[in-house]
Formats: sequence, structure tokens, C-alpha cells
Amino acid sequence: MVGRIKKIGIAGAGGLGSNVAVNLVRSGVDNIKVADFDVIDESNLNRQFYFKDQVGRIKVEALRENLTRINPDLSIEVRDMKLDKSNMREFFSDCDIVVEAFDKSKYKSMLLEHVGRKELIVCGSGIGHYNLEEIGIKKMGKNIYIVGDFSSDIKDCKTYSTKVQIVASMMANIVMERGGFY
Repeated sequence: MVGRIKKIGIAGAGGLGSNVAVNLVRSGVDNIKVADFDVIDESNLNRQFYFKDQVGRIKVEALRENLTRINPDLSIEVRDMKLDKSNMREFFSDCDIVVEAFDKSKYKSMLLEHVGRKELIVCGSGIGHYNLEEIGIKKMGKNIYIVGDFSSDIKDCKTYSTKVQIVASMMANIVMERGGFY
């Protein structure tokens, strides 16, 4: 990468967030910041970058452990916290790029409203079900990209590793390409 080191912020460490993070680290990104307030549940293991012996642990702590096994020199800041309109802007203030990986649409909208002036924001929308044919990318304005099928809500459809991985990989690729890492 040419220029200063960029910091990537990730809002959520579940299916999309944990898999975007692993894709970025495996692609050479070495400066990330992740916030989530959840713990690993056994039901997460089918699609999230965690292992059975990590069930019950705080997601961001386990994610840091897993990612630093890939790159021990990784600069990673994790925070076990619930992001909301009162803390989002401050949490991501030192990030050049923000990845939205929330489960609930109200938080997606909140992130866009409170962090929407960042250089680049990459979001996920529609990762439920196993149908892969409808996955696409939409660009909104000059700096927002949304990846998914834009219709299958995880509250109505089961999530499968294949679709989550594809969407997360596409999100990571946008960060790499549009963020100037390639």
C-alpha cells in the first residue's frame, strides 16, 4: 500500500464482521479496530470465525486471538461494547474505512447517519437463505457500498456459511480495492 497506514473499523464481530476481518488480515491489512458486545454461542459456529472451544467467550477477544494467530504483528484494537448513536462517531473517528456488519437494520441506518462522512463505508444487506444468484453490489453516493441480495433478512431466513462467506469476501474486496490496498 502506498501512503500512510490505514485503519479499518469494523462494527460487529459476527458472521460478516469476523469473516471480513479474517479476509482483510489474510490480504495484508494490519491495522483494524472492532467493536461488538456479544459472546460466542454454539449456533454461531456454522458461519462465524470462531471455534468450539471459544463458545461463551467475548467475541472481540476471541477474534483478536484468532486474527493474531494469522498475523502476530497485527495492530488490532477491540472493544466489548454496544455501538449506538452516542458512541459510534467517536469510536470510528480514527478509522479511514468502516465496515458495517450489524444484524439489525436500525443499527445499519444509525451507522450511516453518524459515521457517514468517512472516506469509505462498506455495508451488508441480505445474507439470509442459501440463494447466491441475487448477491450484488450497490453504490450509494461517492463512498457507500452495500453488498448482499438486498432482500433476505436474517430474522426471516436461516443463515448459511456459504452466503455469509461470499458476502464478507466481497465486502473485504471492496475495502481492499477502494481503500487503495491493491
